[in-house]
Amino acid sequence: MNVLDLVRPEIRAMQAYSSARMEARGGSVLLNANESPWPHVGGGDGWNRYPDPQPAVLVARMAELYGVNADQLLVGRGSDEGIDLLVRAFCRAGQDAVLISPPTFGMYAVSARVQGAAVIEAPLRADFSLDINTLLAALTPAVKLVFVCAPNNPGGAGVPRAAILYLAEALAGRALLVVDEAYVEFVTPDGPDGSVATCIRDFDNLVVLRTLSKAWALAGVRIGTLLANADVVAMLRKIMPPYPLPVPCVDAAMQALSRAGELEMRGRVAAIRQERTRMQRTLAGLPGVRAVLPSQANFLTVRFHDAEAALVALWNAGVVVRDVRRHAGLGDALRVTIGSPEDNECVLQVLRVPLAARARAMPRAKQSP
Repeated sequence: MNVLDLVRPEIRAMQAYSSARMEARGGSVLLNANESPWPHVGGGDGWNRYPDPQPAVLVARMAELYGVNADQLLVGRGSDEGIDLLVRAFCRAGQDAVLISPPTFGMYAVSARVQGAAVIEAPLRADFSLDINTLLAALTPAVKLVFVCAPNNPGGAGVPRAAILYLAEALAGRALLVVDEAYVEFVTPDGPDGSVATCIRDFDNLVVLRTLSKAWALAGVRIGTLLANADVVAMLRKIMPPYPLPVPCVDAAMQALSRAGELEMRGRVAAIRQERTRMQRTLAGLPGVRAVLPSQANFLTVRFHDAEAALVALWNAGVVVRDVRRHAGLGDALRVTIGSPEDNECVLQVLRVPLAARARAMPRAKQSP
């Protein structure tokens, strides 16, 4: 079975929009796109012209970074656009479905429901790790996309590469496996939970999502990448807006992706890992904390005896964390991003005082994690 057989028939048959920039063949007098001949007031070199839909220099650099070919890579506006494109291309409204393992990133379900696709759930284990057997047992003929967040959000657990590759093989000819690696740079080096980006050459049903928002410190620039079989990438380009990447965003990405930028990123990621270990150990020792979930991401999900009181105390001190209590199994938890050492110390200072005071008033049995 060809992987494109999973694509909606009407998407396979449609004629893609051909933009003026795509059809241009050189030239110095550009009169084909109805652009202004003058730059805008205040400068911005080239901003009066539509950008390249897939800038060659950016695509080449990211392909080098992720170890794939240029035709196996699609650059868009964050990972969210990749998720949306996949759902729109592969899921027919009212007929097809996606499969997710909650608690996980919410945009998989949101994109599916906007498209009118069903959302089938195969919950994580009690320790918030991925249950491959439960996932495969939940698969139905309607499922076209299986989303796995690795490391997962909001729990932070990694997913072994071996498990992902086993899953990709089991889904061959049945569904695409979409692995969201937004946090993979933070995974412990030489561990079992590393990237599967280079494995797309071995599995035509494997899709990997990457982003510059986290480790590369470009959340405001909105640059994400979808890595997949070249035929899948070409199909998605058919339904992608013609000019998704603003010129200033591409310039910022190229600056961050320079050799010096990459070196700086790797140093910062190492610092985050070190702080993650320190914060996990310190938070776990606080009397008001029930547990800290193991994390391979740049955050820790912390379970409290009184999560509401902890949230309010942090808020009153000007510290904003993520309330994840709406997620199944996390009714007592807050998600805390690993910040600078100074940011992290602020969190600890806030939590030590109010939580310790409440813990002293609790019966001893309630103080144990």
